[in-house]
Amino acid sequence: MKEHILVVGGYGHVGQQICRKLGNIYPGKVIAAGRSSNKAVEFCDTTNGTVIPLELDITKPLPTDLFDTIKLVVMCLDQKDTNFVRACFSNQVYYIDISADYSFLREIESLEAVVDNHGAAAVLSVGLAPGLTNLLASHVKSYLDYTEEIDIYVMLGLGDQHGTAAIEWTIDNMNKKFHIYSNREMMKVEALSDGKKTYFGKEIGKRTGYRFNFSDQHSLSRTLQVPTVSTRICFDSSFNMNIFLLLKRIGMFHFIKYRFFRKIMVGLFSKIRLGKEIYALKLDVFGKIGGKKVIAECDIHGRKEASITATIAARVCEKLYTAKGLKGVYHLEELFDISSFYPDITAPKVRITEVSKRN
Repeated sequence: MKEHILVVGGYGHVGQQICRKLGNIYPGKVIAAGRSSNKAVEFCDTTNGTVIPLELDITKPLPTDLFDTIKLVVMCLDQKDTNFVRACFSNQVYYIDISADYSFLREIESLEAVVDNHGAAAVLSVGLAPGLTNLLASHVKSYLDYTEEIDIYVMLGLGDQHGTAAIEWTIDNMNKKFHIYSNREMMKVEALSDGKKTYFGKEIGKRTGYRFNFSDQHSLSRTLQVPTVSTRICFDSSFNMNIFLLLKRIGMFHFIKYRFFRKIMVGLFSKIRLGKEIYALKLDVFGKIGGKKVIAECDIHGRKEASITATIAARVCEKLYTAKGLKGVYHLEELFDISSFYPDITAPKVRITEVSKRN
């Protein structure tokens, strides 16, 4: 009988929190899997038996009976190919991915026909950004008659503890060039460029965000049918942000392609605590209501990025665990609205201003 939830990377920074949340709901049915048997056992020993350890390397041939009792998989690791995802689909296992690399998420999107043939389903963009940003974009867009542009700002606190995978992804994207949709046409942009100011509310004030390759901007232009979507990053400390901009300007991030330098950067980033354990999201959505041009604004603040990612992932698991007949590949906003995550997420307030009055 398929009743277990397999969390791949379950003893990692975010994986542990997902396992604990799910273990409280489905005790004895949650499996924390990873390449290290010792780490899996060590973590599971702290859960009072609610989470079960499993040694599993998804890059190697999988045990033939792996999916016999697995109903749902939560993927907390970055993958180089879709072999494991395909194995989930062929065994009619629901699949949730919390990764932020759109080049890989796009590969999963291309498996739509495979999913349909096997009667499985996948939910992507599960986390903070992508994830909560997707839900906010859909929520704010619903206030407008027509949406022309969505600007998303993600503020991260360098005092927060970030998982290794998240740090590696951030470092790897510091020097990336990528394509976004602007007026329904592809435009090439560069990371940490094209600074744009926004107001995060009284507590934080104004910040300048810079383009970054978050995956939400790639999927939202399609799922929400919006001509222009962009996502920018900033840090809670403007001083820290300026340091990264300086490193970018003098070309230091060109050396990320060298393994030794990348390892040093990841190590430093993981040890930096020059900020607060906070995150903040801000959306500026431009469009029309009743023929008048408006801007709709919304922001959400919170503490500990990994915690909100785990919360959203666990809630999605709860929904899928009891789902019947669901097939296809979806991004979070295509199956859920933000109210699905109340009260874990505070209901956001949307402020609408006529552009003429704002100017």
